[in-house]
Amino acid sequence: MKPAVIIGAILIIAGAASLIYKGFNYTSEETVLQIGSVKATAETEKSVFIPTWASIAAIVAGALIVGAGMRR
Repeated sequence: MKPAVIIGAILIIAGAASLIYKGFNYTSEETVLQIGSVKATAETEKSVFIPTWASIAAIVAGALIVGAGMRR
């Protein structure tokens, strides 16, 4: 397979997945207090929202790349 077709397929799959899941969560460890070598940390959970327009744009771009890759 051509690299353009592979990249296009990845974009289509990623766009479809982001339409289904609409975002993701991750945990981050932050330093709350540090005195000398003693450090207090806290874990915080953060959410990232993926806009619908970005998902659709990825699917359209992937389709265009696959189409262009198949022509050549």
